[in-house]
Amino acid sequence: MKRFTRKTFLAIPLAGVLLLAACGGNETENNTTNNGANNNEPATEENEATNTEEVPAEDNEAAVDPETEAAMPEPDLEGIPDVVAEVNGEEIAKEEFVTTYEGQFQQIAMQSQMSGQELDQDQLKTQVAESMIGTELLIQEAENAGFEASQEEIDETLEELATQFQLESKEEFMTLMQEQGMEEEEIMTQLEMQVKVDQLIASEAGDIEPTEEELQEYYDQIVAQQEQMSDENSEEVEIPSFDEVKPEIEKQLKSQKESEVYQTLIERLREEADVTINL
Repeated sequence: MKRFTRKTFLAIPLAGVLLLAACGGNETENNTTNNGANNNEPATEENEATNTEEVPAEDNEAAVDPETEAAMPEPDLEGIPDVVAEVNGEEIAKEEFVTTYEGQFQQIAMQSQMSGQELDQDQLKTQVAESMIGTELLIQEAENAGFEASQEEIDETLEELATQFQLESKEEFMTLMQEQGMEEEEIMTQLEMQVKVDQLIASEAGDIEPTEEELQEYYDQIVAQQEQMSDENSEEVEIPSFDEVKPEIEKQLKSQKESEVYQTLIERLREEADVTINL
């Protein structure tokens, strides 16, 4: 089977699993919406409208400070070795690392500008390398465990990706990937591995369905936060009922549990692995 790179949609979280935390393209983190439990707020019609409101192009342009835009730092790629890391004999090549680093750098650099904090590129490089090592460890573990990906599962994953990219069909997603330089064989190989890694995480997670008590407890926390904010701002906030936001809360809690399983698995595999970082 053709060995694939880690530069594309393995970075996209499926079923709450972040295969490439530092590759970041979707951030989605844990696959929740900005208006829901991800921000510890129930999804209300009011905040949905706020989050989806489009800003006129002329207003966007007016808000950009040319001096700030000009000060955007460039990724420091000097001295990156041809082999950035080795994981149980498998190499993470410079090309793969640079692609991942550049994608993450753009996001972090913008965040740093907004917050006024200095961007530490050496630290970011280490984080990206460690994330790619974690991805490689998951891939190796899924392969060694002998998981199999059916065509139906691959198609389902492809449809999920199309939805995450807000595309109307899986054919549009394939076209998008091909426009970015990927061949169909590489796309299908990565989809197959995505399915296997999802199976690995699911096998480690076991039954992670939140109980009714956990859902209610989470909802009560949200209500308490909303009421506190309402008191502080002297504004009355309409809070949706438990039944209205229950599906979103359930999704968030499952995502949190899967993330914990993911992190625990990565830590265990990392301790047992033979890893060399050349940065």
